[in-house]
Amino acid sequence: MDATNLIRMANRIGDFFEAYPDNAEALEGIANHIEKFWEPRMRWQLLDFLAEHPDGQAPGIALHPLLRQAVMRNSARLTPRQARRA
Repeated sequence: MDATNLIRMANRIGDFFEAYPDNAEALEGIANHIEKFWEPRMRWQLLDFLAEHPDGQAPGIALHPLLRQAVMRNSARLTPRQARRA
């Protein structure tokens, strides 16, 4: 998947959970959503993006700060168990 589209999808999740009054609940909700509904290739791509751009910023795209925080905090949990596929 194109990185721009992936980040756009991720940012929609961040936008949704940003409305939660409890920050810890929002971070947990984001991690749960990504863990349950994103296929391993998408999770690898998101984790790779953050490894390359720890601030969540790349030319032309920026990761929602709340989503970035949730993924960084839960990276071990969000790392797919199966081997990486090309």
